[in-house]
This record gives sequence, C-alpha cells and structure tokens, in this order.
Amino acid sequence: MTKPRILQVGSLAGSPSANARLADTYDVFELWKHEDRARALAEHAQDITVLVTSANMGANAELIDALPSLKAICSWGVGFETIALDAARERGVQVSNTPDVLTDCVADLAWGLMIAGARRMSLGDRFVREGKWGQVHGSIPLGTRVSGKKLGIIGLGRIGEAIARRGQGFDMEVRYHNRRQRDDVPYGYEASLVELARWSDFLVVATVGGPGTRHLVDQQVIEALGPKGLIVNIARGPVIDEAALVAALQAGKLGGAALDVFEHEPKVPDALKQHDDTVLLPHIGSATYETRLAMENLMLDNVKAYFETGKVITPVE
Repeated sequence: MTKPRILQVGSLAGSPSANARLADTYDVFELWKHEDRARALAEHAQDITVLVTSANMGANAELIDALPSLKAICSWGVGFETIALDAARERGVQVSNTPDVLTDCVADLAWGLMIAGARRMSLGDRFVREGKWGQVHGSIPLGTRVSGKKLGIIGLGRIGEAIARRGQGFDMEVRYHNRRQRDDVPYGYEASLVELARWSDFLVVATVGGPGTRHLVDQQVIEALGPKGLIVNIARGPVIDEAALVAALQAGKLGGAALDVFEHEPKVPDALKQHDDTVLLPHIGSATYETRLAMENLMLDNVKAYFETGKVITPVE
C-alpha cells in the first residue's frame, strides 16, 4: 500500500524517535535537506496535504502558500507563535500542537530555576568546581528563602496554573496577571503587571510568545520587581526586554534572573553569562525522555487522526 505523503520542515532531533517513526509510516518529503527550498516546493508540493513542523521551526505564510493541497499542520511543541495562523485559517488549514503533555516538566523546571536562583546554586556550583571552597575566606553570599514568600505568575494557562499549585506546597501567597481574570482559581488577580511585579518576591513568566507579548516584561516591570526580586522565564525569550534585564542587573535594580529561554536564541549576552546572580539553561523546559516521547506520540497521533478522520486531535484554537 502506498504511504501517505507528508512534508517535514526540519529534523525533530530533540525527540527520541520521531524522524524514524514518521519515515516508517509516511512518504516524507524532507524539506530541510534541500538548499533551494522554493524550487523543491515547486517540484514536489502539489500533492502534500500534511505538514509536520516544530515550535522552533514553525511554518510561515510563504510556506503555507507554496502548498496548494495543504490541509493540516501538525507541530511538535506547545508554542505556535512561529506558525502563520492567519494564513492557515484563511486557507482552512487545521493547526495542531502538543499541549498538556509537557505541562508538569516545564512547571518543575520553573521551580528548579526559582530555587537555584534564590539559593545561588549556580554560583555555589562554580565555587566548588573552581576549588575555592576551603581556599577562600568565607563562602558565597547568602541566598534568599523561597518558602512563605510572594509568587507572581505572568500567564495563568496550563503551565502557569501548575506552577501556582506547586507554590501552595511552599506556603506561598500566589497572584497572577492574565489577559482576563479567571473565576475558577483560588489565586489573587492583578490587572496591572507593574503592580504584580512590585508585590512579588518571585516573578515567573509563563505566558504565550508572539508579537502580542513581545517585551511585555519591560524596564518598568523589571525595576518594579526590585533589587531583591528574582525573575524566572520558562515561556519565550522575547517576552522579556533582554537589554532592560541586563541593564537592571548591572545597575543593581534587579536581584536576579533564572532563565531557560532568551530573546535571540541560541545567543546569550555575555553580561548574563558573567553575572553572579543569574541561572542560565539552554531551553530545556520539556527536555525529559518521558515528556519528549509524549510530545512525539501526540504529534504522530495528530497526523494519523487527520489521515483517518480528516480532523486533528488537539487543534490550536
């Protein structure tokens, strides 16, 4: 039996076996292996109905327009700001992502970053590795207690809510800022992001990315968090004005930053790398075997569901 044909934008190297499983089931047109993408699409795009991509690679309007038979975009990852949703909707193209399956691991990492930043774990790790323990008078500067403090969350979606629930286990008071107030949660709502930052000891960024949230956390918000505050970002790098963040750290106007994402990945400012009050990770929020496999399974289930029923399982609303 002839395999259904799909287009794969790029290698899903971050997933345990996605590339192999796609190739076993489908006739995969591997777009990333063609230097002249426009020519390759012109020659091979006519019969492709399903496009597979990731949150990092996305699918822009030009690519969607080049696929006249396209009916579904199945993305590996929860973010969809790199997919031209308006262009897809105009064409009636379904778009799916992989929500829920990565919620707990990303929330866990947010808490790991928070504790690491508050307790200066990166600085302590370097202190030991560099042989300074026992060789230098004193030790690293004192950290900050996490339990019992005030936790502010920007974006109370699936991941933000999971972070908030964990905060209750640390006896923290939790407030959040959202596009709209929720009536189904026990946490305090703050309409002003600046006021949320001013109230918080720890401010976690868990909102969606995209043009609508670019530099949502600006100089005013950062400085409102203050010289004892810690900001954590497990969402998307451009949500924080990185230049303003660096300036505030250097001026002593922000206590610290614990970041899994950056504005111009994989580039990270040297000022962040060299600062003692930062914790820096290479965008690994979902990077556990269990979660990556669950993302892979859901992406494959979406592709299969489209070919069998004409509908994806987890459409982006």
